[in-house]
Amino acid sequence: MQQLLHRGAAITQHRTDEIPDASWDDLKSFLACARYKSFRHAADLLGVTSTTLMRRIDRLEEMIGFKLFLRDQSGLTLSEEGHSMLADVIEMERHAFNIFRRASQKWSSTSGTVRVAVTEGPGNFWILPRLIDFQRTYRKITVDLRCAMEQADVARLETDIAIQLEPPTNPDLIVAKLGRMHIYPFVSEGYQKLYGIPKSLAELKEHRIIKQSAPQIDDTAYARILGLTSLEGVVGIKTNSSIGVLYAVERSAGVGFLPSAVIAMGVPLVAVDLGVSHHVDLWLTYHKEFRNSDRHKIVIDWLKKIFDPKLYPCFRDEFIHPNDLVPMMSGPRQSFGLGGYAATGPA
Repeated sequence: MQQLLHRGAAITQHRTDEIPDASWDDLKSFLACARYKSFRHAADLLGVTSTTLMRRIDRLEEMIGFKLFLRDQSGLTLSEEGHSMLADVIEMERHAFNIFRRASQKWSSTSGTVRVAVTEGPGNFWILPRLIDFQRTYRKITVDLRCAMEQADVARLETDIAIQLEPPTNPDLIVAKLGRMHIYPFVSEGYQKLYGIPKSLAELKEHRIIKQSAPQIDDTAYARILGLTSLEGVVGIKTNSSIGVLYAVERSAGVGFLPSAVIAMGVPLVAVDLGVSHHVDLWLTYHKEFRNSDRHKIVIDWLKKIFDPKLYPCFRDEFIHPNDLVPMMSGPRQSFGLGGYAATGPA
């Protein structure tokens, strides 16, 4: 019996020694490669060289005893074993982020930093002007506002709160619809005097379009909404920046698609009635852990208030013509008007 116990202890010790000792850096490298399907793109994300990343994957594959990726000129493809391992590593990552997220809350303090990621237009033209008053009221809360068209991942700690154009499906996240942003074509008053304005989609082909192209924007939407097979020869300026579109339209560069409230907020533009409009929904997203953080709750409640469709008709689900929004939003225009916000005058 004693011999059997010793033998069992030896077997247990042997099995424990055989458990691979993979580092979290190696597993993060595996996740990045699985998500981006490219050593180069994953290396850029992780801030390492492609050579370093390939070595990590080689080391991990050697340690666990099977290939994780099929590698060819088109990029990386998960092997069958890699697919099997992916869900477990994603779950490990989720728990790791939860640990860091709880640690960052600092016992539900009403002071500290809250990171908010939002698309560029609403961030610069709607949130930022109101943030000035917010910080005067909440002196101990720093709002780190990040305005970009690249979506920040709340679950992976890229931001605390996100306002994005597509709702996430992660069950750990709380998602609430803030409102709907309607997009409409505009030109400047100067452009109208020089070139007139198109009165139909057929006439639009004789004008120039200022087109925004960014990761959160469907690049095919322009042609599809306008009923055109191609925008070839129609696009005059292409930019990833909402501010760039507004600036170019104000400076009479062409027809630009902007939020319907732009003239209601005091920008001297002319709505172009082509019989088409487009809309995108704004989704407020944050991790459920932040329900216990006082400073995050304060910012979340504030964001819901400044996008409330009952207070601001431009965010209602139903479309309201830009000209009709002007008298409906006189209060916000007086307090947070955007006249000359981007292009104040000739350079």
